[in-house]
Amino acid sequence: METNYKLKKLIKHLGSIKGRHTELVTVYVPSGYSVSEVVNQLRQEQSTAENIKSKSVRKNVTSALEKIMRHLQLYKKTPDNGLAVFCGNASEKEGVSDIELWAIEPPEPIRVKLYWCDQIFRLEPLEEIVREKDVYGIVCLDKNEADISILKGKKIEVVTHLESIVPGKTRAGGQSSQRFYRIREGLKNDWFKKVGDVMNKTFGEMKDIIGILLSGPGPIKEEFLKGDFIQTDIKNKIIATIDTSYTGETGLYETVERGKEFIKEASVTKEKDLINEFFTELQKGGMVVYGKEQTLKALRDGAVKILMVSEDSEISIEELENECKMFNTKLEIISTDTREGQQFFQLGGIAGILRYQI
Repeated sequence: METNYKLKKLIKHLGSIKGRHTELVTVYVPSGYSVSEVVNQLRQEQSTAENIKSKSVRKNVTSALEKIMRHLQLYKKTPDNGLAVFCGNASEKEGVSDIELWAIEPPEPIRVKLYWCDQIFRLEPLEEIVREKDVYGIVCLDKNEADISILKGKKIEVVTHLESIVPGKTRAGGQSSQRFYRIREGLKNDWFKKVGDVMNKTFGEMKDIIGILLSGPGPIKEEFLKGDFIQTDIKNKIIATIDTSYTGETGLYETVERGKEFIKEASVTKEKDLINEFFTELQKGGMVVYGKEQTLKALRDGAVKILMVSEDSEISIEELENECKMFNTKLEIISTDTREGQQFFQLGGIAGILRYQI
């Protein structure tokens, strides 16, 4: 988790760097590939770069390539998971050259071999590594509205919000009950078809969906599921129907909470359980500590079993890693993508679950 956090942070930083010209160099060396062959290729690219007309661009590109080649020569062989190197003029001032280099040995193997010179760094292979692997679909509906959503890691993303024109069960004035029933059933059938079509399109294009939670108040979700509105391959991915009190944003959060037994391996469930454990102990006055000074003191006394730090806190997580290793403390980075995570951040963004009472 800490490794992915640092990699995500670095990807964000590299993504913020924009070259004034095509002078940012990206190099990916796949696992098992010869470093010396890459150096030879870069040497050829350096010769080609000598033909660049702009003197400043030529200087920045050749300097970046020279810096990368010197760095690669430090390796006797390619790291087990390959290597990603980014180098270029990172200065924000016009006419000022500041050639910086970043070299990354990723936590998972790099499969692509790439040399690229552009105004931006090519980050797609690294973004794929840190991409959330726990992806679930959530469809929360009643007769009035529906949200087709994605639970990606710890974040709920609403893909489509739909609203219906299905009337309530109360008959409009002047209409016979049979006629009103037929109209209502026809509109409800159209509503189910609309929701089903969006589900088929949304989830049919997403091959990494682990499962889908179908939720909402009342029996309408079961009625929808019994009909022929969802493609068989999409229907087979529905792992649970869940009763909620609401639809909309509240209904989506309620779905995740009530459906956590079905997504118990997902990172959002693990994180919510950890935060709930912390707040339960806090209410009892139990084995927890919070606040920066108190938590860091407990950590350095060896009393903290699990250190929890919000990803949005201003505390340096990198500095805490070494201290956690010294005291065999597990470090958990808490996102702010959930309500519980936001509540934790508002409490101060740092806390600990203790080994013993202090």
